[in-house]
Amino acid sequence: MTINECNFKGQKVIVRVDFNVPLDENGKITDDTRIRGALPTLKKVLADGGALIIMSHMGKPKGKVNPKLSLGQITDAVAAALGTPVKFAPDCAKAQDAAAALQPGDVLLLENLRFYPEEEGKPVGVEKGTPEYDAAKKEMKESQKEFAKTLASYADCYVMDAFGTAHRRHASTAVIADYFDADHKMLGLLMEKEVTAVDNILSNIQRPFTAIMGGSKVSTKIGIIENLMDKVDNLILCGGMTYTFARAQGGHVGNSICEEDKLQLALDVIAKAKEKGVNLVLATDCVIADDFSNDANTKVCPAGDIPEGWEGLDAGPESRKAFADAIKGSKTILWNGPAGVFEFDNFTAGSRAIGEAVAEATAEGAFSLIGGGDSVACVNKFGLADKVSYISTGGGALLEAIEGKVLPGIAAIRG
Repeated sequence: MTINECNFKGQKVIVRVDFNVPLDENGKITDDTRIRGALPTLKKVLADGGALIIMSHMGKPKGKVNPKLSLGQITDAVAAALGTPVKFAPDCAKAQDAAAALQPGDVLLLENLRFYPEEEGKPVGVEKGTPEYDAAKKEMKESQKEFAKTLASYADCYVMDAFGTAHRRHASTAVIADYFDADHKMLGLLMEKEVTAVDNILSNIQRPFTAIMGGSKVSTKIGIIENLMDKVDNLILCGGMTYTFARAQGGHVGNSICEEDKLQLALDVIAKAKEKGVNLVLATDCVIADDFSNDANTKVCPAGDIPEGWEGLDAGPESRKAFADAIKGSKTILWNGPAGVFEFDNFTAGSRAIGEAVAEATAEGAFSLIGGGDSVACVNKFGLADKVSYISTGGGALLEAIEGKVLPGIAAIRG
């Protein structure tokens, strides 16, 4: 059953969304992309004449109540986005009465799911790798089922629309689906768009295909880098990874971020790219600073010749040109991770150059998929969000899907 085939009239519908939005020190939302992304699904339920129960996590409270991570802070913002009042259930596992009282058109937002350790299904306060942990994990699995059953009891239908958490087998993203039959569980409109976007990248590749991987560590991206080697024509590796590659090739990287235990891995990536005929583009120069701050002294130097006391914080002018040249002729583009510390205004040039080149290629007919929190923040910061094909709400989930892994949140619906 797809969501468009379903009429929710007179039904109570529980929707798993990803409202893990960034908040400032006053609890105000600084980027509402994720809320806006869920609106088509939520409004469909209401337009059909259904009652809506919204559930999400926020942050990493690790199974404990943390007022700073309460979804109560965003109730008004959700109500404003939906254009209708939103009730709040201060305990997601004790919302039976609030759910039972819902009338068609009513909306109920549940408190942070992760205030309960059962949501993630991880034992709390027991050391991993011990017999006690194994016993606690078994017990927690049963508790997780009970927690999911409670959530399921609030509604007639379940909709999974949180792509950002689809790679986790949590109570609300996968286990809950066991309590609904095939006609009463489905992917939301956002999830369907995300799955289609990933399929476009993996199954419908128009060439040249360019992948841009940024971020600080080679180790967190190695799975996807290896998987992409068989698919891409150009692979741009930038951001903090630059300095591990420079060091692996005998360079000096000063105080730059560098994974000393991943130098061989970096050399293997270089060799593999050569063997497969992939055009591997690494930064050759960088903007270095004498402190990790926006106001630090800066200069440009080769990526493998950084003096002690200095660290690389952005791609240099030569690298920016090489990145843009690889991107501009592309027909399929995947971008995950910035080219520098773009949060500091003085170190945005590398990420901006990538963003503008992606926008230019998109205008020429390329399909561009932007994924991962930092890349999304980049395109939003540079005002390029409407100049790319698709912005994914899921970071880890997107990478695992592109890596070829089965996402539990999708498998639970589709079988």
